[in-house]
Amino acid sequence: EPAMGANSASPPPPPPPPLTKSRVRIRVFPVNPSQTLIIFLIFTLNISTTASIPSRFSQIPYAKHCNDVVPESAPTATKLGDNSLLQLYNAYFAGGDKILGQQSSQFRRNSPKSVSFRTHNVYQTEADGVLKLEAVITFRGSTSFGFTGNSTHRRLRLVHYRPPRIPVRRDEASFWLHGFWSSSSGKLCMVGSGSSYLGSANVVLKLNYPNASTIVTNLVNGTLESLDTSDSLNYFQPISILGISLMSYEYTLIDRESHNDGFSTYDDMENGSLGLKLDRVCSMIRSAGRFELEYINDCDAVNCNPLGGVARILPGYMSSNEIECLDNGRVRYLFEFSNSSYNGKYLPFDPNTTLVAEGAWDGKKKRLALVACRISNMMYSLVKGLVEDCSIRLSLSLPATLSLRNRSSIVGKMWSNTSMNDSGYFGRIAFQSSENGDTRLEGLKYEYTEIDNARRTCMKKMTVKGKGGTYPDAYSSNMRFDMTVRNIKGQIAWGYSSPLSVGDKIYKALVTFASSAESAIQVNNSHGRVLNISYVMSYAPPPDFKLDGDVSSTKSVDISAEGIYDAETGMLCMIGCRHLGSLNKKLQKNNSLDCEILVNVQYSPLNAKDGSHVKGTIESTRGKADPFYFERVEVLSSSIYTRQAKESIQRMDLEITMVIISNTLACIFVGLQLFYVKRHPEVLPYISVVMLIVLTLAHMIPLVLNFEALFLANRNRQNIFLESGGWLEVNEVLVRVITMIAFLLQFRLLQLTWSARVGDGSHKNLWVSDKKVLYLSLPLYIGGGLIAWFMHQWKYSHKSTLLQSHQLGYQPQSLWGDLKSYAGLVWDGFLLPQIVFNLFCDSREKALAPPFYVGTTVIRLLPHAYDLYRSHSSTWYFDNIYANQRMDYYSTAWDVIISCCGLLCVVLIYLQQRFGGRCFLPKRYRESSVYEKVPVVSND
Repeated sequence: EPAMGANSASPPPPPPPPLTKSRVRIRVFPVNPSQTLIIFLIFTLNISTTASIPSRFSQIPYAKHCNDVVPESAPTATKLGDNSLLQLYNAYFAGGDKILGQQSSQFRRNSPKSVSFRTHNVYQTEADGVLKLEAVITFRGSTSFGFTGNSTHRRLRLVHYRPPRIPVRRDEASFWLHGFWSSSSGKLCMVGSGSSYLGSANVVLKLNYPNASTIVTNLVNGTLESLDTSDSLNYFQPISILGISLMSYEYTLIDRESHNDGFSTYDDMENGSLGLKLDRVCSMIRSAGRFELEYINDCDAVNCNPLGGVARILPGYMSSNEIECLDNGRVRYLFEFSNSSYNGKYLPFDPNTTLVAEGAWDGKKKRLALVACRISNMMYSLVKGLVEDCSIRLSLSLPATLSLRNRSSIVGKMWSNTSMNDSGYFGRIAFQSSENGDTRLEGLKYEYTEIDNARRTCMKKMTVKGKGGTYPDAYSSNMRFDMTVRNIKGQIAWGYSSPLSVGDKIYKALVTFASSAESAIQVNNSHGRVLNISYVMSYAPPPDFKLDGDVSSTKSVDISAEGIYDAETGMLCMIGCRHLGSLNKKLQKNNSLDCEILVNVQYSPLNAKDGSHVKGTIESTRGKADPFYFERVEVLSSSIYTRQAKESIQRMDLEITMVIISNTLACIFVGLQLFYVKRHPEVLPYISVVMLIVLTLAHMIPLVLNFEALFLANRNRQNIFLESGGWLEVNEVLVRVITMIAFLLQFRLLQLTWSARVGDGSHKNLWVSDKKVLYLSLPLYIGGGLIAWFMHQWKYSHKSTLLQSHQLGYQPQSLWGDLKSYAGLVWDGFLLPQIVFNLFCDSREKALAPPFYVGTTVIRLLPHAYDLYRSHSSTWYFDNIYANQRMDYYSTAWDVIISCCGLLCVVLIYLQQRFGGRCFLPKRYRESSVYEKVPVVSND
């Protein structure tokens, strides 16, 4: 980067002579000028930034501001390869609102601010134990999150609808620093400058970063101070920093506590727990992320706050934030307590609500034992923060058996090992991971506790015979699906549904596109007709979603269910438990569940011809006066079966090939027309200029307006199929090139026709005929466009939208999309101007070669024929590439009408070029009126 800066400072070379070829390329290949400008600005800013770093270092003397902390020492030529020294990730800071441009903290509870410190270059120095560092420190302010997709999607299908991503807004300030660190004292001092909300600012960083640490000495604290004068606009108050050391940590408390049997109180947990390999400990805790707290003791009589002190509102959730995880089972965590249901993995920590913990996996006891400490003494400054009161113990285990009311993959206990009279004592707390976790460990079992009740309730429904056909096998991946949930008000929520167990086996998610045999198992298989089955269901209601008469206050509705599935009828009937949560409520486990719920789901046959989806209901069996009663909600599947997905991908590959072949044939047919007029140049004036303009614009407009290479109406959708859009992007470029060639050939034909007309003054009558064609065609095209606009307004009016919104996956087409479809209709009738032209000039010249007008018409009609075939052979499709509804009018009626009209135009052109332009008119209209001189007989 410094080399770039040096190059940018050198005098520019003399400008090269202008190149005309580059101008031609710019015209041929359309380039978005806004993208070019953005790339140029980014490149320019990058050069200016990297070039200015060395100069900023040189302007700030290190000795003046830091010699009293770590004396400056001359670096040696030895550069250390380990740049992971002295790292800080998601550390906490106080102050800094001025450099971030934030004057309000209203969002910080949901997204805490953080600071990170990363070294880039490390050098040895002449002083023993002193290192020279170059680093970057970055402060991140409160984040304003945008909606980035379906938060309840669990990769149950590779093919699914996904809303557009909205970028996350976050204020940042970064400073490039250089300085020295002493390994003996742990002192770090650096100076530098950088950009912030204020602009460029000069700073000094002073940190206490110990070379080795334990749980009580692993805090890293310090300040970032401004070197500008207090009256400067760039000046800011000192910023306090607090983080966790990542260097040379020694586990001390967990070994001592395990040796003293400090966790023997809960030794009974091992009987119902699963063992775990050491290398799986970290991934298991990481997958849990957030735990829900359950206060066991009476919190009115005993302090229940694990953070110490007396709190009116107790935290409802605990999130794990990993610091370090070793292969030998030793771990370090930050446990964050809050009342937010947001999953807190990898979030910045707030020392006021966080415990620092170290632990180890005990293979014999089948548990993860941890010792946790509070961070205190931060009332006035983070610099004075201390890790104290390490009397907190945690024990986590993995249940070996799940049931309807116990679905958590990780459960645990938290307690204080001090006496009740001690100031840091708190009552016992149980915690558990999400009820609907994804974890499926070996040896895990499921116990059906409500299956008898479910059979009594559901067997009446099972007596109903199915519609015939083959239904999904209970063990197949077709049983899981993404879903939409709609209440009686028509409001929509998105979620997912997946089996947890089938029979006595735990259901494991298979590869999305498994073997075809998986989804084609007949109902008379060895599994039997009716099977016990359990499910996890979850959906995220929008803020205004009404469930039980009130607006939903939860970010997620989790339902555990178990019941029976009839593989002969596709009927799934279950009893469900809705997780109510324990936020700010001292609820026992049994009181936090609403288990009076009935779930009915009807799967559609695998070979259904009506394109039906999975449908069902979730309803409460409570009385309407009960506070937990809620109105029935409908469940609709937004996923597809495995076989449908495979067929869609095969069809997509076929359509990509058809698009390339069609565009290639278009080039060939225009080339044959050019070869034809070269052999018969006398026919050029008799080609309608209006027709050629329509064809030229039809190839040019998609290139100019960047219509996603003619067939990718929404590239993000297509990429979902393949996980990587590489193959589609290659074909997109290929289609662009072929379309460009067709445009150039079509433009060449237009140029030859125009030149032939202009060069010969005897063809003025042909210009008159073409003007008449224009006067007739232009109002016709404009009138058709107005009709398309009117139909769009009527079709997507407010009243119609409310009706259409009840259709699954419905997305109204924009006005621009309807206008593009109308443009495709105009393209389909490209021969109309030539027919009218021949009619006006009564020409029987064979101006168009049969391969041109027949072949081009066939190219335009083939998509409509394919659409007819597709609509009768496929019950589901994700999106169209060939015969795309956004590029033309496609339906059974339109396909038949357009095909018939296209063939009629071909027949009329053939008849006109053989018998004359007015051959199909009545005889009295075929000839023009001609006056001739008649001799007059004189009376003389």
